[in-house]
Amino acid sequence: MKSDTDARGYRLRMVQDPSRVDVSLEPLDEYLVIQPTADETETRAGLILPASAAAAAACRTGIVTAIGADVTGVEPGDKVLYPREAGFEVRLGGIEVKVVKRDELIARIHD
Repeated sequence: MKSDTDARGYRLRMVQDPSRVDVSLEPLDEYLVIQPTADETETRAGLILPASAAAAAACRTGIVTAIGADVTGVEPGDKVLYPREAGFEVRLGGIEVKVVKRDELIARIHD
């Protein structure tokens, strides 16, 4: 993880993992970038739920990959819960990410 300040005084904190997201997407102000996690999940009993079953869920989970200067309470690398319809879908280098306002997040997940 990198934490620097650019020429305008914005703090830049982004996860630098090339397998995740093109870190050239710099969210501004209260926005953050989330890489959604796969919708296919496994229950405690070992049953695998397909993505089509998870599509009916109102919420999604994802990993925060970059945050804007005014974002508080979450850091890059945090796993979060957010409404399925929140934010804007953006495709970077073949990877789908969501750009979401901080106040749209529901919870931080501790695994």
